[in-house]
Amino acid sequence: MIARLLVANRAEIASRVFRTCRSLGIETVAVHSDADADLPYVREADHAVRLPGNVPADTYLRADLVIDAARRTGADAIHPGYGFLSENADFARAVIGAGLVWVGPDPASIDAMGSKIEAKRIMRAAGVPTLEAPDEPTEADLPLLVKASAGGGGRGMRVVRTLADLPGEIAQAEAEALSAFGDGTVFVEPYVEHGRHVEVQVVGTSVYGERDCSVQRRHQKVVEEAPAPGLSDPVRAALHEAARKAAEAVDYRGAGTVEFLYDAATERFFFLEMNTRLQVEHPVTELVHGVDLVALQLAAAESSASGMVMDRPQADDPHGHAIEVRLYAEDPAAGYQPQSGVLTAFEIPLEDGIRVDAGFESGSEVSTHYDAMLAKVIAHAPTREAAARKLAGVLSRAKIHGLVTNRDLLVRILRDEAFLAGEVSTAFLDGDLAARSARTATTEEQLEGRTVPEAVAAAIALAEATRQARTVQRGIPVAWRNVVSQPQRTLFEEVSVEWSGGRDGYVVDGCTVVAASPTRVTLETDGVRTTYDVAVVGAAVDVDGPHGHVRLTRVPRFVDPADTVASGSLLAPMPGTVVRVAVEPGQSVSAGDPVLVLEAMKMQHTVSAPYAGVVTEINVKTGAQVASGEVLAVVEGEEA
Repeated sequence: MIARLLVANRAEIASRVFRTCRSLGIETVAVHSDADADLPYVREADHAVRLPGNVPADTYLRADLVIDAARRTGADAIHPGYGFLSENADFARAVIGAGLVWVGPDPASIDAMGSKIEAKRIMRAAGVPTLEAPDEPTEADLPLLVKASAGGGGRGMRVVRTLADLPGEIAQAEAEALSAFGDGTVFVEPYVEHGRHVEVQVVGTSVYGERDCSVQRRHQKVVEEAPAPGLSDPVRAALHEAARKAAEAVDYRGAGTVEFLYDAATERFFFLEMNTRLQVEHPVTELVHGVDLVALQLAAAESSASGMVMDRPQADDPHGHAIEVRLYAEDPAAGYQPQSGVLTAFEIPLEDGIRVDAGFESGSEVSTHYDAMLAKVIAHAPTREAAARKLAGVLSRAKIHGLVTNRDLLVRILRDEAFLAGEVSTAFLDGDLAARSARTATTEEQLEGRTVPEAVAAAIALAEATRQARTVQRGIPVAWRNVVSQPQRTLFEEVSVEWSGGRDGYVVDGCTVVAASPTRVTLETDGVRTTYDVAVVGAAVDVDGPHGHVRLTRVPRFVDPADTVASGSLLAPMPGTVVRVAVEPGQSVSAGDPVLVLEAMKMQHTVSAPYAGVVTEINVKTGAQVASGEVLAVVEGEEA
């Protein structure tokens, strides 16, 4: 029996495994980098060991340090979570060789499925349909997909639509795969434009239903659900049987997932890969089938260690529907650009039928070293429609301040008519849905030509904060004047608010201020009262109300000349490392030409020329660490 378990991972998945361990009476050990020292999972563990540094290669990918941490804390088992070392057969062997219980499949199974190229060969032999691209593709074979052989999560993956782009996309995919997984091997397969991503959960060779994970951005999953909507009974049965054959072909043990690309038009499906670990989206399966997959993993590991055969309970028929969304610190309106910084507020309502698997809390800092996922929010309800409505409501009421997130996009997806009709595919977000998801509710369309109540609430809350901060003349009304010549004006980058103050309170065109404090303002419009919560941190003013969240930025009264930058300056969109400088000073560029490539949060991001012109400055070199907002280069020219 496992007595003390070390989780060789971080944040949300570590907390998730610890939760099951507590219910089973198993002690827990966390490992953490310097950047993660203050995250909740570290406090939740019974013991914690520091892995000096921040870069994954120096911390979570160091098998020797992880095993040493287990030895020093007296752990007798290691759970790998997902990502990092979770599908590393050498790590599994090292754990077993150290006399520890490995919570995962046999290393031979990991080897067999670890290379997507080898996995396809095994699946073909097992009679599972696979996608194949010719050795010498032509224009007729387009589009193509370049994929990393080791790893997943969209890293090292590129869609190719012209043959001339293929060599460059392969090179970039190899670099990204090498950085993320330590293996730059890639391969090419046909790209199915509007396919669905459907996967089957297995424990050993037993099937625990399927999930649909089609809604993706940058080939990374965003929304997952179980059961998969719209499958006919014959297709569902065939998928389950194919997954069982896949698991049987590698004598699989423990929890794993067999992923397929499903073409709804033809009802055909093709093997994509097998993940020899727990999946991020496993909660939806747990909720609809009434199982604890981590507990089953631990039971399988204990059975294997003792030489016994695990008694695997069969999955119950699915009850209800579960939908999970991945809440990311990223800006969908800026190409899903990852965000870093402090979450000044992170409060998601825990209601009946809602589950939150979070890696962060209010006050946590999101670093640039790891994936930008903050939490998984899951809703379980009797029907798919009810689950989507419940989940959208909880997300819209959540207080998430300090960083731009994809929360608004997730709510839009869950309320989208096509999504609710089950019309999903891997191209679902290629349309205008993502483009319409701006950073906050304060888009130009909402602000134009009207007084925004959220902005009014922010202005009044700021006035109240000023009033309460007074040390003299506290009895004088806010903004009181003997002779009123003009209204007060509160300026935000997004909008300005005009208001007046006096003995009778605040006066604002279009609404009445019923009650006000520095943190809460109630407004009345056309006889309807609405209350807004306001939080001020530095220049940022966050307003939460019935219609969601609005983030406003106060305009400073005076601007330091040192804070201004030259026209044409290309600024670092986030902290990161310069991995390539594509141009030289004096070089002419066209609009969209790559100037530099940054690496942050396990992804590469191209900084492009905004318009045609000449590069007059390059301020960084390859390998340089840059801060968000730092001037990387300057391009002078006429904006197109």
